[in-house]
Amino acid sequence: MMRKVKVLVVDDSPTMRGLIATALTKDPDIVVVGEAEDPLQARQAIKTLNPDVVTLDVEMPNMSGLEFLEKIMRLRPMPVIMVSTLTKRGAEETLQALEMGAIDCIEKPRPGNEHSFEELPYKVKIAASARVKPLIRTEDSHRQARGIRSAHESYVSDGRVVAIGASTGGVEALLELLSGFPENCPPTVITQHMPPAFTHSFADRLDRLCAPKVQEATDHAKLLPGNVFLAPGGTRHLEITPDLRCRLKAGERVSGHCPSVDVLFNSVARSCKGNAVGVILTGMGKDGAAGLLAMRQAGAKTFGQNESSCIVYGMPKAAFEVGAVESQLPLDRLAAAIIAETSMKKKN
Repeated sequence: MMRKVKVLVVDDSPTMRGLIATALTKDPDIVVVGEAEDPLQARQAIKTLNPDVVTLDVEMPNMSGLEFLEKIMRLRPMPVIMVSTLTKRGAEETLQALEMGAIDCIEKPRPGNEHSFEELPYKVKIAASARVKPLIRTEDSHRQARGIRSAHESYVSDGRVVAIGASTGGVEALLELLSGFPENCPPTVITQHMPPAFTHSFADRLDRLCAPKVQEATDHAKLLPGNVFLAPGGTRHLEITPDLRCRLKAGERVSGHCPSVDVLFNSVARSCKGNAVGVILTGMGKDGAAGLLAMRQAGAKTFGQNESSCIVYGMPKAAFEVGAVESQLPLDRLAAAIIAETSMKKKN
C-alpha cells in the first residue's frame, strides 16, 4: 500500500487554509498533517510534523513567503507549492519563488476561477516525488552569468528555429538556459505550462535577466535572431507558420494542456522541417514527446534535459522513450550545445 503524502498548509487566512485542506483531503492518497498561519508557526510545524510537501502563501505577516522559502531551500530543502493571488506583485513574487526552487504554483480562487484548486492534489503528489536541490544561486549570479555567457561575439545564427517545451521546474530551467544564450541568439519559441496571468510577468523577468529580447508571443510576430517568444498562458496554442511567424490559435487542450508543447513542436516540424532544433525540459506528463518525435523525423536536431538535472523527469523521459531525443544533456550544458549547433560557423 502506497504511503500517503503528508502536507503542511501555510496561509494567514483561516478560510484559505480550509479551502486548501478540503481540496487536498478529497484525494485519498493525501493527508493534511497540519496548518500554520505564519512562517514562525510553519517552521516549528515542519520540525515536528516532517511533511512531504508544504503549500505556502506568497504574502503573509511576520515574514513573507519568499523570505521563508529562501530559508527552507537553504537550510532544509523540501517540495513547496506556492499559492498566489493574480496581482502583478503576486505573479512576480511567485516567479521568484519558482526560480528559488519551489516546485509549482497555483492560483487562489477568484470569481470566474472558483475551481483553481482542483489541480492541487495532482500537483502535490508530483511535488512529493520531485528532486529538490539546496538554493545556491541568486539573481545577482544570474546577472553575472549573463555577462559571462553572452559574450559570443563571433556567433551568427544559421537561421534555424529553436523550439523549447517545459513544465514543472521550467521557470528555473529556462532562466538558466536562456542565461547562456547570446544577445543575437537563434530565433526561439517556448511553450511553458503556466497559469495565464503569469506568462507576461515571466517573459518580462526573462527579458530583464537574459541577453536576448524575450517577450510574450503575439499573433504574426516574426521569428528573427535575438528574439525569444513565450507562449501566452490561457486558451490559445502557439504555432509557427511556414513564413516563420507566430500564430496564436484558439483550441481545446492537447496532451492535457493549452498551450501545448506538442502543438508547438508539430507546427515546427511542418513549417521548418530540418531547419529547427527541438528542446524538451523538466516537466510532468508526456506533452511534447510526440511533437519532438515529429521534429526529429522531419530532420531537426533534438535535445532533452537529462534525468539528474530535472526537477521532474517526466516530459524528457517520455520523449526519450519514444526515440524523440537525439542528445540528452544536463541543463548546464544545453545552452552551449544549442548555440554550437546553430552557429553559422558550424556550416563553413
